[in-house]
Amino acid sequence: MNAIRKSMTEAKIFIVDDMPENIELLEMLLNGAGYRNLVSTTNSREANDTIRKGNFDLLVLDLNMPHFDGFQVMEQLDQDIKDDYLPVLVLTAEIDRATRIRALEAGARDFVTKPFDETEVLNRINNILEIRSLYNEQKRQAENLEKQVRYRTRELRDRNTELETARLEIIRRLGRAAEYRDNETGMHIIRMSKSCQSLALAAGLGDEFADCILKASPMHDVGKIGIPDDILLKPGKLNPDEWEIMKTHATIGGDIIGEFESSLMKMARVIALTHHEKWDGTGYPNGLSGEDIPIEGRVSAICDVFDALTSVRPYKEAWPVEDAVAFISEQSGRHFDPELLKTFVNILPRILDIREKYADSD
Repeated sequence: MNAIRKSMTEAKIFIVDDMPENIELLEMLLNGAGYRNLVSTTNSREANDTIRKGNFDLLVLDLNMPHFDGFQVMEQLDQDIKDDYLPVLVLTAEIDRATRIRALEAGARDFVTKPFDETEVLNRINNILEIRSLYNEQKRQAENLEKQVRYRTRELRDRNTELETARLEIIRRLGRAAEYRDNETGMHIIRMSKSCQSLALAAGLGDEFADCILKASPMHDVGKIGIPDDILLKPGKLNPDEWEIMKTHATIGGDIIGEFESSLMKMARVIALTHHEKWDGTGYPNGLSGEDIPIEGRVSAICDVFDALTSVRPYKEAWPVEDAVAFISEQSGRHFDPELLKTFVNILPRILDIREKYADSD
């Protein structure tokens, strides 16, 4: 037994036998073999309470005991340590087949027949503890793997959050860049995007869609970065040639955003390309009409025009809300999706709350 590994001799063993002389003999044998972590009791009624508190590696259990026999201890054991594996070595003077089968069914892993042979007992205990040691090692590896998975999952989630934050910041900054070129204010993209979110929710397009359009719509006019200053900043009316150049900002915006797998970037590109399309097909850049215009483009068109009309620009005063509502209502079925426009008018108080909360500073 000198070959027993140190980890084996450190195993915690619990002996339950109503005969003190049996316990003394087992403890003497185990101490002689290097085992020092031993607990014992002659009162089987205390066994399960001790097991619950003890974190044992092996239970050496007599079957025939008064008050609470070994079968009852094993039955209770099943309920007390459901998430662990505690091997049981049964001590019994009964050698009949029925007793052995019953003990195995109750959870016993091996048997020692009384009166027991010392060498046999030590070998059986050693064999069982080897299995217990392998179980503990496997359990530790599983716990370590679970910790690594949790750590990697958290790390991946944090990285995704950082990427999402960076992506949203890029979108916001590009939106601001376009507005600086157009003498508009940063509040416009906030009001426009939040109005798009409110309209999407009211139109029943769902929380996910509404959240996406909130984040994607600030890039609707990013293509204005590519329009020459003498056209973009011209105080007067554009001539036909200049207007054709101005209209290219939609396709320039689509090119700037590019094509990505991200649903957010896909929506941003669609909005940039289609927020100037009109319900009757007279819009640009592709002359789409009706429901051929993607829904995000139709939503953005209403919110963008309404906020532009009711905001001060270097070339115009802000329209009164009543005049702006009257104008966009006249454009139902012409510029705007009629159903979406009805919904927009119905949630006008919410849109005006957004305007007030995110008003342009002096």
